[in-house]
Amino acid sequence: MSEYKELSCLAYDLRKKVVEMVVSGKGGHIGGDMSVIDVLVALYFKEMNISPKNMDDPDRDRFVMSKGHSVEAYYAVLAAKGFFPMEEVIEKFSKFGSPYIGHPNNKLPGIEMNSGSLGHGLPVCVGMALAGKMDKKDYRVYTVMGDGELAEGSIWEGAMSAGNYKLDNLCAIVDRNRLQISGNTEDVMKQDSQEERWAAFGWNVLSVPGNDMDALVHAFELAKHCKGKPTVIIANTTKGCGSSVMENKAEWHHKVPTPEEVEQIMKDLDERKEALS
Repeated sequence: MSEYKELSCLAYDLRKKVVEMVVSGKGGHIGGDMSVIDVLVALYFKEMNISPKNMDDPDRDRFVMSKGHSVEAYYAVLAAKGFFPMEEVIEKFSKFGSPYIGHPNNKLPGIEMNSGSLGHGLPVCVGMALAGKMDKKDYRVYTVMGDGELAEGSIWEGAMSAGNYKLDNLCAIVDRNRLQISGNTEDVMKQDSQEERWAAFGWNVLSVPGNDMDALVHAFELAKHCKGKPTVIIANTTKGCGSSVMENKAEWHHKVPTPEEVEQIMKDLDERKEALS
């Protein structure tokens, strides 16, 4: 099995952990978790220089989960990477007194900043990337945003600044699943010219199938070799990816599956994984 297929299999395994987490915590943004998890696996297991061994190293890469409501996917990937125990996250997720709360908490190892209030990840990452340039460091900075999040004005202030300062050490990823809590993104705030908008601010723009591991890894490689511009990767994903129970259904933005739905979701995930071999 190729390395990319192994990463895809890992993503399907971690989707199952997300389901367990949401059921345990009696809540969670499961649809966006399922769409973004391939991106997170590609970043943490192939692209970024981040691990439990170097999380305090000033030369480490930086990552901010701007769409903090997809924290279950983030926790699952961090646990798989060894930052904290997987079973502990599942057992304690969203419980009273637990550090594994419903949005990223920087008191946990491996999490750079708290997030959840949308629109803040990119501006903070612009600062991190600019600091890296000023300090003559080689680290790279990554952030994942939701497509609904792009209605936040602070995103575009950050985009303008990053282009102005030619921050080629910055890579932003948009989880373009086309659904948000209130429905289709195009019905809320049109985004059909997204590529042109980013390009107008001086960004290198890549648009890829966001649940395709090969395409994601290739896009990250292209981003590293782009000089003089920050890169945005528009990852065209499927909300609820992995199960027909959830796919492309806005109601799964935040929902707890029933026991019957859990059974079907787990079956679908196993079948998708087996199809890769």
